[in-house]
Amino acid sequence: MGAKGEALAKQFESKAEDAKAVLEKLTDADWKKTTMAEKWTVGVTAHHLAGSYERVPQIITMIVSGQAMPHFTPQMLDQMNAKHAEENAGCTRAETLALHKKGAATAAATLRNLSDEQLAKSGTVFAGLPPMTAEQLALRALINHTDEHYGSIRKTIGA
Repeated sequence: MGAKGEALAKQFESKAEDAKAVLEKLTDADWKKTTMAEKWTVGVTAHHLAGSYERVPQIITMIVSGQAMPHFTPQMLDQMNAKHAEENAGCTRAETLALHKKGAATAAATLRNLSDEQLAKSGTVFAGLPPMTAEQLALRALINHTDEHYGSIRKTIGA
């Protein structure tokens, strides 16, 4: 709808496409390597990011609709991520790639459908921290998050 939403969607799609290319080229040995940054396997790190592509747009939608977020802290996020890593230790490349493709499409469509005014709306994402705009959340939790985790994966596999 808006110019910013379209620009964010294109920027995200580029990052997600680059990440998908890395994901598709991973070997079985790469998949099992442990990343230095996250201390998870490459597979779990990729699965974590792919899953976030569907969850983050839900939070963005809550912000732009003016809904209050439930009480949520960075520590709670850390606990959820640790649980995810444990529960998805055996995730496969095929399921992770499918989750990545589906989530990336959802995230891009969500961004593309937001007006500039909606992207400027702010809300509390984490209890005890300053509110952030929908645009800031998109940049941090979709675009920068992709860079962060796929940078870690690339470093781990020597790419």
